[in-house]
Amino acid sequence: MITKEKILEIAKQKGKIGTTDLSKRFSVSRQYLNRLIKELVATGKLIKLGATRYAFYVLPEYAQKHKGIFPLRYRKTFKNISLEEHKVLDQVEQTFPLFKNLPENVRSIFTYAFSEMLNNAIDHSTSIRIGIEVSIQKKMLSFIVNDSGIGVFRNIMQKRNLKSELEAIQDLMKGKTTTLPESHSGEGIFFTSKAGDLFILDSFGYQLIVNNEIPDVFVKKAKKIKRGTQVMFEIHTSSGRHLNELFRQYTNLTKDSDYGFDKTKIQVKLYTIGSVHISRSQARRVLSGLEKFKIIVFDFDKVPVAGQAFADEIFRVFHNKHPHITLDAVNMNEGVKFMVERARNEAEASG
Repeated sequence: MITKEKILEIAKQKGKIGTTDLSKRFSVSRQYLNRLIKELVATGKLIKLGATRYAFYVLPEYAQKHKGIFPLRYRKTFKNISLEEHKVLDQVEQTFPLFKNLPENVRSIFTYAFSEMLNNAIDHSTSIRIGIEVSIQKKMLSFIVNDSGIGVFRNIMQKRNLKSELEAIQDLMKGKTTTLPESHSGEGIFFTSKAGDLFILDSFGYQLIVNNEIPDVFVKKAKKIKRGTQVMFEIHTSSGRHLNELFRQYTNLTKDSDYGFDKTKIQVKLYTIGSVHISRSQARRVLSGLEKFKIIVFDFDKVPVAGQAFADEIFRVFHNKHPHITLDAVNMNEGVKFMVERARNEAEASG
């Protein structure tokens, strides 16, 4: 009768072992053999490589000496019928052993980001099939989630009665934007876009690009139109990023806080495309939906001019309507700072 100890002994002798060969050699059922090997894999004494009938197993020390046996890419397409993201993640981890060797903070970020983006595709896209790709190459861990559904920007446009894809992108970057409020908090894309080094959302000719290494945010029209939605996420395998630190950045930590997602950061430049001076109507567009937060940080990086009406609408009118909300402004040049301070002074005088 074959035992776990015997399996490890054979693996040490042969290097690679498979269940078919062992089953024939010892005249035991594959079910019994699979149970023994599954236990060895679970305890880390064997490493599984490949999937289904192409799977084989090696000792950890063999894997260390023969790193070329590890796959660098995992790719699969799933039917979007009763699809569950945690089961797909299990498949990725089981057939992509390099993932288990990554630092805990990088694995946590990947697990969060991958699960959130795949769940979005499952619940929102209406796509019949969803494709995924995970790879570790040149010290970069990346994934792609690809669907051929309604499109993330168009879906938000329709459900929230917005005028353009750009307005949908602006809403996404505020956080708490969802088309299914009964089952989604709207935090997934917001936090995923900030968790890694690079995040790209591509849908029907529009791309949202968040490069956290610079850091900067870009919106551009794509030359090649992607039907449906494609999400690309990338993080360095030795990244020092941590999910907890990210969540803390967007949490109000004052004594009256419930430690929820109640702080957001607005990239004002996303609202200045095609215009230098920013009007009161544009300010109202920026402010739409922000009453849900307790702290709002307006980032004026790469904004050359802020009109008086824009600053007044935010830092006087909105402030007076919602005095419990803290409004901060960062990365202002002298001209923008003058307008913001002027509006704040007016708010204090009228308050």
